[in-house]
Amino acid sequence: MSKQDILNKLKDSIEKLDTGMAEAAAKEAKAAGIEAMDAIQNGLSQGMNTISDLFDEGELYVPQILVAAEAFEKGVAILTADMLEAERNKTKAGKVICHTVEGDIHDIGKNIVKIMLIASGFEVIDLGRDVPVDEVVRKAIEEGVDIITGSALMTTTMPSQRDIIKVLEEEGYRDKIKCMFGGAPVSQEWVDQIGADAYGDNAAEAISKAKELMA
Repeated sequence: MSKQDILNKLKDSIEKLDTGMAEAAAKEAKAAGIEAMDAIQNGLSQGMNTISDLFDEGELYVPQILVAAEAFEKGVAILTADMLEAERNKTKAGKVICHTVEGDIHDIGKNIVKIMLIASGFEVIDLGRDVPVDEVVRKAIEEGVDIITGSALMTTTMPSQRDIIKVLEEEGYRDKIKCMFGGAPVSQEWVDQIGADAYGDNAAEAISKAKELMA
């Protein structure tokens, strides 16, 4: 099987939501001597891009996204098992915190964005859901992240996004860390109003904006 055949198989495994196929293709890639990041970026990630597009077009739903994400993660785990930590870090597009804001327990959208960021080469720290503002900022400073992303799914929790920016300013880190926010009730107008750096309307747009912030 040629290198391109294996890359196509990796891509197909995600598009077909087939975890077993993803694991088998990842093992084949390793056996064929294909570099891990080559296999991820030109195989698995291509499949996730298709899945993301279909989701944004309303042709796929959250359960299918989660299955695709699991297949992606299984493939990545096999491909990167032998990579040195320094080599992994060298290939990262940037370091991002993902979380759902304080008071909000909805995390499906956040999880989709997280998977797509990983697929695009970002190092992601997932703080989970209902994360206090102070904890988000503390972790961002400790880890030296480039971007904080925060999802709010209720209008009552949106002010936490504004508070993150306020605390970053108080701590003197606002100019060092970019902030990108999203969620059902969140809008470009709101993000402009609170002084954030970017707004992601959907998963694909969030990845695009993250890349722009790192440019």
